[in-house]
Amino acid sequence: MRSPIKKRPPVKPDYRHQSEKVEKFINYVMLDGKKHTARKVVYSALEEIKKETGTDEPLEVFYEAIKNAGPVMEVRSRRVGGASYQVPKEVRPERRQALAMKWIINAARSKSGMPSYKKLASEMILASKNEGEAVTKKENTHKMAEANKAFAHFAW
Repeated sequence: MRSPIKKRPPVKPDYRHQSEKVEKFINYVMLDGKKHTARKVVYSALEEIKKETGTDEPLEVFYEAIKNAGPVMEVRSRRVGGASYQVPKEVRPERRQALAMKWIINAARSKSGMPSYKKLASEMILASKNEGEAVTKKENTHKMAEANKAFAHFAW
């Protein structure tokens, strides 16, 4: 029997934008427990988005980027009768958001030659326009799920 889903403590909203998603994003950006540094990077990235796009609300670009980078389907390995199959499954909303944030951050970290807040801002702007590495990763995940649709009957 499966164990029950853990009750995670709620994330408190960040102090500047009063958004839980921004605080969660800061936690994903954080390395080695340096939350203040992560906070500076994320807030600077949001300021950079404000400057580059010319909008008053950079959070809309941020939310759009997370929405566009989140996968709807993914493949999970399933072992049946000695063979492993890549079975397509739908992604839960919490996991979709987590994957989108991780993919945006990893795409920003893979770039070089700019400060980290500029890399993060440019990746978020690209993701909000349905472009960039994070969205490409989502599309590849969807292609894998589509290609393995024949094994969908193994999902139970």
